[in-house]
Amino acid sequence: EVQLVESGGGLVQAGGSLTLSCTASGFTFDDYDYDIGWFRQAPGKEREGVSCISSSDGSTYYADSVKGRFTISSDNAKNTVYLRMNSLKPEDTAVYYCKCNTGPRWYSRQDYWGQGTQVTVSS
Repeated sequence: EVQLVESGGGLVQAGGSLTLSCTASGFTFDDYDYDIGWFRQAPGKEREGVSCISSSDGSTYYADSVKGRFTISSDNAKNTVYLRMNSLKPEDTAVYYCKCNTGPRWYSRQDYWGQGTQVTVSS
């Protein structure tokens, strides 16, 4: 069973930086192709996609609201995907979740979610 554990959240002042980590267990990044994305959900708002990385071609995606400030990367040796967040704004405050879509065959890929990590940006 694939499990994801996020870490690195916390309280930071506006303009500051944080790096979130999403560490996977139950499979290794070298075993299968995967897509891992970061999502966030602020109180009273819907969950939104923030960034995604695809192992098949290394492509990345960023929401317009974080483009130029956030950077997603992966470390196969550590089975971990990172989200480096710079120039943080109060509106970045949310619970951040990582989601992994993977599986041994294209037709058997499944989604797995982590438990979330709180990011709070003070003004």
